[in-house]
Amino acid sequence: MKLILTIFSTLFLSACMGMPEKVQPVDNFELQRFLGTWYEIARLDHSFERGLSQVTAQYTLQNNGVVEVKNRGFNTDEDKWKEAVGKAKLAGDADEGYLKVSFFGPFYSSYVIFELGSNYDYAFVSGFNNDYLWLLARTPVIDERLKQRFIDEAGKRGFATNELIFVDH
Repeated sequence: MKLILTIFSTLFLSACMGMPEKVQPVDNFELQRFLGTWYEIARLDHSFERGLSQVTAQYTLQNNGVVEVKNRGFNTDEDKWKEAVGKAKLAGDADEGYLKVSFFGPFYSSYVIFELGSNYDYAFVSGFNNDYLWLLARTPVIDERLKQRFIDEAGKRGFATNELIFVDH
């Protein structure tokens, strides 16, 4: 019975790792440059951010090498800020934009940066499958050409771009 539980746990815990078939992490990634505040410009809907506006993500390197992830957004229905704090670690090579993120104990999920501005001013991010997609930027407003590029590139990779939510800031 213990062996079955171990196998099941291993399969469950690894199920959220990996990436969509047409997504590859950027190379020449520098974690230090990625740290700091990012504004969520667009996302696919999911329960843990549903109804939130003014969403930001703050990435801070801790002394133990783990990145603290602090996501924050305003829920207008409840008229209050919501915050979730998690942790991230590199999931692949140190120069690869592939991290694993956890907000729930030992459970990690993929965080794949598949396009990154040369000045680290924007990032296209996927989860482990095509249900998770984000456009992040260092500013709350971006150029319409970048927004369209995100839609085009995400569409080529099989994401449901007609379901994107563009976040109010």
